[in-house]
Amino acid sequence: MDTTVVKALTVLEALAASRTPLGVTELATRLGLSKSNVHRLLQTLASRGYVAPVEHRYTVTTKLWELGAQIVSRLDVAQVATPVMQRLVAEVDETAHLSILDMTACEVVSIHNVESTQPVRAYSRIGQRTPAHCVATGKALLSVQPPEALRALPEELPRFTPHTLWQRDALLAALEKIRADGYSTNVGEWREQVGGAAAVVRDHGGRPVAALGLTVPVERLEPEVMSRYIPRLIAAASEISRLLGAPSR
Repeated sequence: MDTTVVKALTVLEALAASRTPLGVTELATRLGLSKSNVHRLLQTLASRGYVAPVEHRYTVTTKLWELGAQIVSRLDVAQVATPVMQRLVAEVDETAHLSILDMTACEVVSIHNVESTQPVRAYSRIGQRTPAHCVATGKALLSVQPPEALRALPEELPRFTPHTLWQRDALLAALEKIRADGYSTNVGEWREQVGGAAAVVRDHGGRPVAALGLTVPVERLEPEVMSRYIPRLIAAASEISRLLGAPSR
């Protein structure tokens, strides 16, 4: 166990529990740490935006609340989305799924799905991880990430099919169009026989928290079919965002 991390968290918890800002000496006494150690930990926490100085004392910032709000939104989104997803599947009879982005691994994780009744259909298993750069939900969520995060992607990404956008520059160009269009598509980029479309879901702060996707066998991905599906998909993602309190765009 990293004792420095434990001490930093202990300091953070003490500040969060206090109704008033606390000084270095008071924190050191309460926690049984040296003043120099507490001072160093506070400087680190302040540099990351978790605490702020107030007249030679320290208090927690809203960053903890922001992190908590993001987690709560992710937990709530599946419950809020379910009736909307059920209506969408009833309209188009293709599998709908909800995914979140793990940017550190450049993967999306499926957190909820509503299955189609089609005898031949694409499955999305809850908890399944897929490469973000070659599925519709992943590309939708990548399109709204900060530019510096996208520039940090490898120049060459894993290639799964002949259709995979595996070169970073080509992917970034596609993401720019996705950002402008408000939706993404995938035609056999991860699995040759599977495609679909996706749109971003946002929380009460306007932050992207998930992507709503339709997973469709490529054999049914005709342009006229997608022209019917995509407006309904975008409308469903917008409705979920509205239910989460997202501001009008």
